[in-house]
Amino acid sequence: SVNLYRVFSSLTPSLLAVAFLSSFGSSMLYGYNLAVVNSPAQYIKQFYNQTIVARNGTSQNDEALTLFYSVTVSVFAIGGMIGSLMVGMLVTRFGRKGTLVRITYLVFIAGALMGFSRMFASPEMIITGRFITGLHSGISLSVVPMYLGEIAPKNLRGFLGLVPSIFICLGVFVAQILGLHELLGKEEHWPLFLSLVVIPTTIQLMLLPWFPESPRYLLIEKKNVHATITALKWYRSKVNIQAEIEEMQEEQRSMSSVETVSVIGLLRDRSVRWQVITVVVVNIGMQLSGIDAIWFYTNAIFENAGIPLPEIQYTTVGTGAIEVIAGCIGCFTIERLGRKPLMIGGFTFMGICCAGITLSLLFQVHYISVACVVGIIAGFCIGPAGVPFLMTAELFKQSHRPAAYIVAGCLNWMSNFTVGFVFPFLQMSAGAYCYLVFFGVCMAVAVYVFFIIPETKNKTFVEISQMFAAMNGTLEEESTELGHNLKLTKMNGYGAIDMENGVIEKNK
Repeated sequence: SVNLYRVFSSLTPSLLAVAFLSSFGSSMLYGYNLAVVNSPAQYIKQFYNQTIVARNGTSQNDEALTLFYSVTVSVFAIGGMIGSLMVGMLVTRFGRKGTLVRITYLVFIAGALMGFSRMFASPEMIITGRFITGLHSGISLSVVPMYLGEIAPKNLRGFLGLVPSIFICLGVFVAQILGLHELLGKEEHWPLFLSLVVIPTTIQLMLLPWFPESPRYLLIEKKNVHATITALKWYRSKVNIQAEIEEMQEEQRSMSSVETVSVIGLLRDRSVRWQVITVVVVNIGMQLSGIDAIWFYTNAIFENAGIPLPEIQYTTVGTGAIEVIAGCIGCFTIERLGRKPLMIGGFTFMGICCAGITLSLLFQVHYISVACVVGIIAGFCIGPAGVPFLMTAELFKQSHRPAAYIVAGCLNWMSNFTVGFVFPFLQMSAGAYCYLVFFGVCMAVAVYVFFIIPETKNKTFVEISQMFAAMNGTLEEESTELGHNLKLTKMNGYGAIDMENGVIEKNK
């Protein structure tokens, strides 16, 4: 109501445009590429078989074709893991927006490879294209929330931080709709279906370069006060930007080093010990919650529930719509409810639904399993789908943030790959009880969030750092260091910032 109006009154057209552009041209592609290979699977396998017959004169058995197809699917995750390791180097050298603009060329290369693969009778072009799209997603999944987290005012950081997760769900939904037999689900259309990723990226490349870089990056890392003021004026309406610049300078003074910390440095730094543990828990928990297994086996669960085979594709599209709606609910309530309730509620609800699937399979009540699948997807998209990426931005200062995103991204992709590889074997050995493993993971993460993680809603990065300092046992050191730096600043005679000229004036 009134509080929500106050929150969204600071949402300028520029902020909204950047959130939508960066998410539309980057985050949405991740969701699209997750789902795009499901519908044309049989046509891609046929293409592989025809190509091998043309080359060698012998056809492949089903096991070999399934292996080729599995490589096509899983190489996306391998590309993503490699891409996540490159984030720190790229954002430090090119900036947040600069990185997003430069990696668009990866999508054009991948789109061309996949789009012309049938023309050149080359399965290798599809696999290489999938690897390159994974590389792009591995980078953008970390850079987009980092960029939006840094340009957002503190009262909008949650809202803007969850916009990418809505677009990931939207990407899955769009791929499911286009994959219907009436649209691009026919055999002749699959190369076009795979290469459509170039359209959102083209729009992003045309428009995003006109918007400013992250103000925090410009001031803290590039020390360019004039560019910082210009960027803040672009992203803020009638807010006092001097207070925000002073808060950034306070963060800069509180850092032991303005240089970007390496991953090894991050893991060794005891002043961020609990932040690192938190990032590890929530990112591994996000993937080991069972959501990947549910997405992969949705069709089989619906088939067991007695839904006719031709209608399953429409039911799957329905789950995609639920993802988008749940993502929007999380996005529009996070600034009112906070991060913790969305995480605790999401993981708890997912855990209950995982236990529900086990019970429904044991007692052969299939309609309950369908309801639980929908519940898991909704619970995931409301909070656990996006809040971990937002938390990674919020829990670390400027110097530690790129390394934190490398750790988070790498764990995300490794866990994703692990679930995809291990789940079929887990299902064979444990049967219906395999979902109890996901129940345990979800409840454990919910308990961790409840007892360990402080609420970060409407807090500055420095305030969040001080909240964790007490847990890390470094509160006294940090306060002393900050006070010392403030004294030095006053002794050096620096005062207010001249908003018009972008220079620091000395105290008279």
